[in-house]
Amino acid sequence: MTTFDDRENAFEAKFARDENLRFTATARRNRYLGVWAAEKLGLSGPDADAYVKDVIRSDFLEPGDEDVIAKVLTDFKAKGVPVEDKELRRKLLELTGQALAEIEAGK
Repeated sequence: MTTFDDRENAFEAKFARDENLRFTATARRNRYLGVWAAEKLGLSGPDADAYVKDVIRSDFLEPGDEDVIAKVLTDFKAKGVPVEDKELRRKLLELTGQALAEIEAGK
């Protein structure tokens, strides 16, 4: 095997690890966002659990975070929860950092 092949294999392995990390962090972040949103909506128990699952599933509608943001904002608006787009995006960033930190710490 040549040095070029070794570098290519290393790059592919790093790419795969990074993608796995991104997917895991996003899924964890969405779960945290669902829990946070459920609390704001006054949900608890099985209703909160179902809502968290709905938030996680909403991320599979389209690439990026817009589908998750739209779902939560729509639900907040329907229930009269006063949260602005900017606040929700800040919370998303905060929870992304939390999820990444936990994964890197092995939690």
